[in-house]
Amino acid sequence: MAITHSIPVVDLAAFTSGDAASKAAFVEQLGKAYEEVGFVAVKNHGISDDLIAKLYKYVQLFFTLPSDIKRSYEIPELAGQRGYTSFGKEHAKGYDAPDLKEFFQFGQTVEDDDPIGAEYPPNVAVKEIPAFTPTFFDAYRGFETSGKALLQAIAIYLGLDEYYFDQFIHNGNSILRAIHYPPITEEPSSAIRAEQHEDINLITLLVGASADGLQILDKQNNWVPVTSLPEQIVVNVGDMLQRLTNNRLKSTTHRVVNPPREMWHTSRYSIPFFLHPKSEMPLNALESCVTAEHPLAYEPITAGEYLDERLREIGLKK
Repeated sequence: MAITHSIPVVDLAAFTSGDAASKAAFVEQLGKAYEEVGFVAVKNHGISDDLIAKLYKYVQLFFTLPSDIKRSYEIPELAGQRGYTSFGKEHAKGYDAPDLKEFFQFGQTVEDDDPIGAEYPPNVAVKEIPAFTPTFFDAYRGFETSGKALLQAIAIYLGLDEYYFDQFIHNGNSILRAIHYPPITEEPSSAIRAEQHEDINLITLLVGASADGLQILDKQNNWVPVTSLPEQIVVNVGDMLQRLTNNRLKSTTHRVVNPPREMWHTSRYSIPFFLHPKSEMPLNALESCVTAEHPLAYEPITAGEYLDERLREIGLKK
């Protein structure tokens, strides 16, 4: 019998527009879920159904463009951080086999005079689809807003000032990634489309994928399918938050598996938002998370240094 899990569902409106008791209950619910499961489904997340529908529409249009046009948006020296990355370029840390996907990445747009703007390459505009870039921009800002509220709740749970993360994520190095897993046209060498991995960033926000396939590794080492309802986004802890909390909040191992044979002819689309801080944020473990039972597990490192190290490990940076 297949193991199924209902990942905890939280209502972000209880935090952003609830009374003090609702807010406190949300913080406790979210924190416990991240300690015990590592994934939550979030409803009332503030990103409209209409915007999500437009995002998927333009993403699907982009991936149906001819290969030579898509490749014209691939800029190797950007290490996959902006524009298009063609099929088979990325692999999970510790695995040589490439993941069966192509993707497009959209990053931060600095709109104030923050000098950090000089650190970020410009986004790559897709001229064949005029609405593509503005839609990505609107979605990026929506995810930033939701992610900021979730990090405020996490900060309270960790005993930090509610706005602890705000300074680090304002004009942070977050990435909105659109992924296409193409149809399977021959017997695959593996049942895995994207090998097991943990995300690099603080938290990842994922609007429901166009097809099933996402699985998480639970605390009993069982692979459990994750499906969220259309009005929910799934949000998981990444390695940066795990380091910062000295493993108190666990980065969840997850993977994407192939569909059943009768669905091989279909594509799968997925659009995660990887919430990253500015590169100078120190990921040194919080003092409150280092105890005799949980001694310091990681060497000090900045978010930028850690990202650079991980991009090399997964093959995007040479």
